Amino acid sequence: MTADGRDPATRGPGRRLHGALAHKLGTAILSGQYAPGDVLPGEVVFAEELKVSRGAYREAIQVLTAKGLVASRPKAGTRVQPRDRWNLLDPEVLAWAFAGEPDVTFVRDLFELRSIIEPAAARLAALRRSKEDVRIMREALAGMRRHMLTTEAGRAADRDFHDAILRATGNQALIVLSASIGAAVHWTTQFKQRSRELPRNPIPEHARVFDAIAAGDGEAAAEAMSLLVDLALEDTRKSMGLGNPAA
Repeated sequence: MTADGRDPATRGPGRRLHGALAHKLGTAILSGQYAPGDVLPGEVVFAEELKVSRGAYREAIQVLTAKGLVASRPKAGTRVQPRDRWNLLDPEVLAWAFAGEPDVTFVRDLFELRSIIEPAAARLAALRRSKEDVRIMREALAGMRRHMLTTEAGRAADRDFHDAILRATGNQALIVLSASIGAAVHWTTQFKQRSRELPRNPIPEHARVFDAIAAGDGEAAAEAMSLLVDLALEDTRKSMGLGNPAA
């Protein structure tokens, strides 16, 4: 799946085959089927096994290489890179991570990242937002209420809400992170619903963030966003059958 929840095999003809292969290999790497240091099957073996062209396999490997997951060397084959070289914030890599059972530590890391970035972004957004920014947030919040987060449309509105906050900061370095933050929000929300319904309705917390930003209250916006992320982590841990995180 891509960051917006679509299957890569359904996209345009040039993307379809090697995108599906990249998804298959990427998911296998993120799930631990291939560990760092492992050598992937050669293109001839892999192409014959999946009945695809060697060209499609090579293009898929190029995708994985660009994301830091693998490196190819002449006569040495394609080897899985150490985890610290993976571009874990790439939206597609996030999708691959949540296609299987995500690593508990990785889920924690994502929420720690969000807890650092998003409250500060909400504070800036409250101070710098334009009328258009507020309109976009209001519409996204309305979409969340209308569709609820149990639907793809509701989760898309949720992504739009968090994206609008980052964009309202006017900080280009933060805006660059919007796709990654949006993907993290999407996949953790969807993941929480795999085995059960959402443990609670998170929309009221989003509304409090919106109200504070619309009112221009930076401290209230940061506090509301911090609570939103903390509660989202608690919900995710419950869905994974885990207790409270260790300090």
